[in-house]
Amino acid sequence: MTYVRRIIDNLLDEVIPGLPAIALEGAKGVGKTATASQRAATTIDLDDPLQLETLRANPDWITQAPPPVFIDEWQLHPPIWDKVRRAVDRDPSGTHVLLAGSAGVAPGVRTHSGAGRIVRMMMRPLSFAERGLERPTVSLQELMAGAAPTISGETRVGLPEYVDEILRSGFPGIRRAAPRHRGLQLDSYVDRIVEHELPENGVEVRRPGVLRAWLLAYGAATATDAAYSTILDAATPGELDKPPRPTVDSYREHLTRIFLLDPIPAWTPAFAPLRRLTKKPKHHLVDPALAARLAGIDERALLQGRITRIGAVAGTWLGALFESLVTQSVRVYATDATVGHLRSADTTREIDLIVEDRGLNVVAIEVKLVGSVSDKDVRHLNWLQEQLGERVVDKVIITTGPYAYRRPDGVAVVPLALLGP
Repeated sequence: MTYVRRIIDNLLDEVIPGLPAIALEGAKGVGKTATASQRAATTIDLDDPLQLETLRANPDWITQAPPPVFIDEWQLHPPIWDKVRRAVDRDPSGTHVLLAGSAGVAPGVRTHSGAGRIVRMMMRPLSFAERGLERPTVSLQELMAGAAPTISGETRVGLPEYVDEILRSGFPGIRRAAPRHRGLQLDSYVDRIVEHELPENGVEVRRPGVLRAWLLAYGAATATDAAYSTILDAATPGELDKPPRPTVDSYREHLTRIFLLDPIPAWTPAFAPLRRLTKKPKHHLVDPALAARLAGIDERALLQGRITRIGAVAGTWLGALFESLVTQSVRVYATDATVGHLRSADTTREIDLIVEDRGLNVVAIEVKLVGSVSDKDVRHLNWLQEQLGERVVDKVIITTGPYAYRRPDGVAVVPLALLGP
């Protein structure tokens, strides 16, 4: 199968000559192996028992083999991390190693942080631009630059296509399958997490059914900051024998560590007058297709719009999944910026995504499951600019509509299909 370049490839092209060791991190199936393999002269796959045993017997293999050396699923042999770190210390100019892993080190296993030696980069499922449905006309990087670029473009991608992309998933190896096969693969993905990934990472799952129910409830709370107690109650309705909170907290911690949960942190502005903002994260699974599959929801049920969000006062679940799809893409595009969300403690102000670069420039983004935008839809964006002034370099509404344009108040209206890096 022909390799299709990812957005992270541009960053790797830029930094690899000057970085001796890079760790690509992310959930299983996001494409780490395919991306790293494009750049490797030697591949060591620790999922292969023979290669794992060979490396254990000869740890110097990584420095003796032709570089660049790619070590896949490095966490299956944690000492390799420190071996790479020491190799970088000895000869930073001659060490060129790529590591890929879908989990951190298991609890109780100690490794050096690798700070200053091994640079971590996150990979997520395919962004909308990487899926090839449309050629983007609006660049997030240009928006971040603060030049108020001209916003234009037209797309034929509409609500049915967005729903299809939510259900199709951004996992490269799953999205190409027929719908029936794709559903079974998504089921298997969750099964693998519950039955193998967590136990292999030192987590004892005593009640798999409860964990699956909790994942379903977490997915149902997509794009909300619902309390974890609310999610647990939704997972175990009417049950008196609920799992203790430490058990649920442990599940959540480890599901985040293996990148299945990918929450958006609350944005805390530095050097800004904003006060009384919530610190709770917004809930997202690594791919909204998993949330839909866990719930057993198909295209028709989503389009009917009868399912409301858990913990939210308004909005359909399709709107939540569309927001998750947008969030997934924006995080991929924001290669040198942070992404958070804003919500006031009294819930009177809320902005779905805040993208902030190292210069403290902010692009504020609202996500609307609509084809057209009203003044009501942009009020929080304009409020934020009133508070922060020039720090807000652009304001954006992401929609399902056909046209990209800039409103008289300066807000850019951009269909998701036309937004790119």
